[in-house]
Amino acid sequence: MIRISARRVAIFGGVYSNHLALEATLADAAAAGADEAICLGDLGAFGPHPDRACEIVRQAGIAVVQGNYDHSLGHGLPDCRCGYTDPRDNRFAALSYRYTYARTAPTHRAWMRDLPPAIRLSLDGCETLLCHGSPRRANEFLWESSTSDAFLAWLLDTSDAAALCVSHTGLPWTRELPPGRRVVNVGAIGRPANDGDPRVVYAILTAAPEGGAPGVEWRRVAYDHSALASEMREEGLPEEFAETIETGWWTTCLEVLPQKERARGRY
Repeated sequence: MIRISARRVAIFGGVYSNHLALEATLADAAAAGADEAICLGDLGAFGPHPDRACEIVRQAGIAVVQGNYDHSLGHGLPDCRCGYTDPRDNRFAALSYRYTYARTAPTHRAWMRDLPPAIRLSLDGCETLLCHGSPRRANEFLWESSTSDAFLAWLLDTSDAAALCVSHTGLPWTRELPPGRRVVNVGAIGRPANDGDPRVVYAILTAAPEGGAPGVEWRRVAYDHSALASEMREEGLPEEFAETIETGWWTTCLEVLPQKERARGRY
């Protein structure tokens, strides 16, 4: 397993082929003084030109956790194993996966196949586990409203970690648990957080001055979302995908949302 030590780390997930947001996120993290930038997986999906995101992270030498999308692409599986159960969600997921697989170079797919399922990060001695969905499954959804403190504490205990960072749901949130432990869902930078803001979100974790739970700084990043929407339309991706990028509101993958999370959106 990869181990990284740092004091201030930018952590983002769900790139979803949004190469423009990825470039803007990395620039913002550097300007904010992050020692490292780490990706929690799902480089492909949803957006256009998936090879571009792969090239950016590989050329920058960024550590990447294997998401469910990366695993499926790397192993040539027939679907993304996203964990959806609703037919509409699965229809859009299938469209996205077929497009992404056909346009991801074999060299990038081979690289994805060997990505680690988790990374251990030491924030000044605070043992932090980084994974895609959860320590149990890459496609497990940890929603803020439906994930109990007891379950989060169990995940930390079984992972021998004081902090845990995940992605997969695409919605950012954090919770501090006694004694001095923290769980962070960093959301996704591939599409907005279903709140009407086209900007994307990532987190910077900073080591606590005297131990304890790491600090979390949420960063909103603007990028040329109109240009990305134009690329999506040129590539023949669903209009619903482009609408999400332009408006900041999700139009797909909604049925999986718990009631409280869905109530915050437009649809």
